[in-house]
Amino acid sequence: MNSLFGDNIRYDLKSSLVVFLVALPLCLGIAIASGAPPMSGLIAGIVGGIVVGSISGSHVSVSGPAAGLTVVVLDSISSLGTFELFLASLVIAGLIQLILGIVKAGVLGYYFPHSVIKGMLTAIGLILILKQIPHALGYDKDTMGDETFLQSDNHNTFTEIWYAFEFNSPGAILIVLVALGIIIFFERPSIINHRILGVVPGALWAVLSGILINSTFQFWKPDWILDGEHLVTLPSVNSFGELGNLITFPDFSLISESTFWIVAVTLAVIGSIETLLSIDAADKMDPQKRITPNSRELVAQGIGNSVSGLIGGLPITAVIVRSSANITSGAKTKLSAILHGILLMVLILAIPGILSKIPLSCLAAILFVVGYKLAKPSIFISLYQQGKAQFIPFVVTVFAILLTDLLIGIGIGMAFGLFFVIKTNFQKAIRITERNGNYLVQLQKDVSFLNKAPLMKELEKIPYGSQVVINAEKARFIDHDIQEVLNDFIVTSFDKNIEVTTEGFRYKLTKSL
Repeated sequence: MNSLFGDNIRYDLKSSLVVFLVALPLCLGIAIASGAPPMSGLIAGIVGGIVVGSISGSHVSVSGPAAGLTVVVLDSISSLGTFELFLASLVIAGLIQLILGIVKAGVLGYYFPHSVIKGMLTAIGLILILKQIPHALGYDKDTMGDETFLQSDNHNTFTEIWYAFEFNSPGAILIVLVALGIIIFFERPSIINHRILGVVPGALWAVLSGILINSTFQFWKPDWILDGEHLVTLPSVNSFGELGNLITFPDFSLISESTFWIVAVTLAVIGSIETLLSIDAADKMDPQKRITPNSRELVAQGIGNSVSGLIGGLPITAVIVRSSANITSGAKTKLSAILHGILLMVLILAIPGILSKIPLSCLAAILFVVGYKLAKPSIFISLYQQGKAQFIPFVVTVFAILLTDLLIGIGIGMAFGLFFVIKTNFQKAIRITERNGNYLVQLQKDVSFLNKAPLMKELEKIPYGSQVVINAEKARFIDHDIQEVLNDFIVTSFDKNIEVTTEGFRYKLTKSL
């Protein structure tokens, strides 16, 4: 293995431990929030790590159950009637994704605006911080995998924080402060690069400290002990034999029904969109700036979802929280994602007793650090300096995701991003200048239908008695819609006493010229 992955293996082993610690509660929390058995979340995490990780062309992204699909899964299970029927639709959804990958539909992922992707990453970072505050304070009423503004416990992100301050646990606060101190200490370059101290990630030491501190509370502060909902809660699995009893198999009895196919197509489309967004974001975070083949990723996700559905798992997508934890922990190759899946499978069988003693508050410390790295103040400053065409879609995306959920927020952000793309495209493709009542309309490079509305608006502003020159010497392509707009302008120019001259056109715009 060392010869296969070279010197990168020590970095990937270290980062896989961090991703495992992040993924464990998220897999369980997302399953609970989705109205599915807790084991289904772990199965999806295992398949996402081992199966998708092995097939994917991404070096740093991590796949698993996605918080953005919790509402979709919850509604789908309800509309189909049983979890087994939902699993069957997931198998078909995976096959649809596989076909999308084969026909190269992943190319659509290259057209997401940079500002929207940056906004998504920053919003996820802020959500991590805000959502972990209650867990850090020992208020664990909401599941750890819930990333939506309106929560399953009938609170929202901000009211949950309010209740957390009111009903806090001193034991959780002490644990999170110690865990944060340990992680920050181990984040120092001198420690990361140390040949001994740098071997084990600070996140693991933080988790061990949380278990130890909580155990010592019984000797000096029994009322501070964290138990029950304040700890990681695993399904009861003591052997591979028992694991088989917890696997649920799909029921294809409704495959001829339209509802079944609506669910399958919905899962395939939404899962593909979230995957492409997360892959694009992960590539931008990759220090080596490697590019993931998107269509191959859809193939990997499709196979992963079909496998997950066949053995009782949740839908799988590339997920940005685990991917960012992987990248910031120093992962070099996809071995890290594969190892995190193996760890999920092995450790829930090997040491379930120890894993069930992990306080959620010390896991919150890990996610605080991940969230801060995604939402540093410098990111806001950098986007602001790039101008409003970048900053406004960025900010809108951030707040839209914060106040709704990932998919709705991305949709709103894309709408704003598209507006500025059209506006920028017009400014580059058409240039109108005026001097002493003389107007020069320059068509530059390709002029598409996207320029139609703003061109009509600008031409309408030209006053009576003007002289207008329409120059197309630099235009390689002029859309038919643009030709029609110019024709209409020339025809009506006689009524406005506007003198129009054309230059550089390969054809006449209108017979009246």
